[in-house]
Amino acid sequence: MILLSKMADYGVIVMVRLASSPDRQINAVTLADDTHLSEATVAKVLKSLTRSGLVASTRGPTGGYHLARTASAITVAEIVAAIDGPFGVTECTSNEDACDRVAFCTTKPAWNRINTAINAALSSVSLAEMTPARDRFMAAPLPHETSTLESFSV
Repeated sequence: MILLSKMADYGVIVMVRLASSPDRQINAVTLADDTHLSEATVAKVLKSLTRSGLVASTRGPTGGYHLARTASAITVAEIVAAIDGPFGVTECTSNEDACDRVAFCTTKPAWNRINTAINAALSSVSLAEMTPARDRFMAAPLPHETSTLESFSV
C-alpha cells in the first residue's frame, strides 16, 4: 500500500483551510482550531509550507498566514513535496544513490513509470479542486471567521 505521510495529509488540510478564505490572514491557533490539529503540528506544517513558498506570513496583531499563490496555481504534488520532499514510490525512484541494487535491478524501469504516473496524477489536481465551495458545503462561516463588515459593526 502506498500512503502519503500524515504530515503531508495535514499539509493539504491546512492548505485547504487557507484556500477557503483566500482574502484573510489566519493565525496558527485559528488554523489549529479550524482543522482539529494540534498547534504544534500546524506550526510544523506551516514552517515547511512557508519555506517552500506556498504560504506567506505577516507578523503583527492582524497578521497570520495566507496562500502565496492562488489555489488554482498550487498542486497537490507541490504540497506533498513541501512536506515530504520529492515523491518516490521506491527508494530508487526518489534517491538513486540510496539503493545498492540500482546497477542490476530489473524492476527499476517499471517503478520509474509507476512513479511518473503517480506524480503526474498529484500534479494534475489543484488546491482549488480540493477546496469545497463555501456556499455549497458550508452554511455558516468557519470558526473564528467574520466578514469585513461584521468586524466593523458598532
